[in-house]
Amino acid sequence: MEDRWLSVEEIAKYLCVSKDTISNWINWKNMSAHKVGRLWKFKHEEVDEWVKSDGAAESDR
Repeated sequence: MEDRWLSVEEIAKYLCVSKDTISNWINWKNMSAHKVGRLWKFKHEEVDEWVKSDGAAESDR
């Protein structure tokens, strides 16, 4: 994968989840994301590290 900023749609497809899930992870699970204007952008390396650190793990609610 080339080194570029990914959109919400692209990162959702990359992780096989919905765009709503990405929004929830940004708001509630400190997902690695950067605000550019009104848009969220992602680096796949940062997202990979976030996932590896159990950032996407389901919580015990």
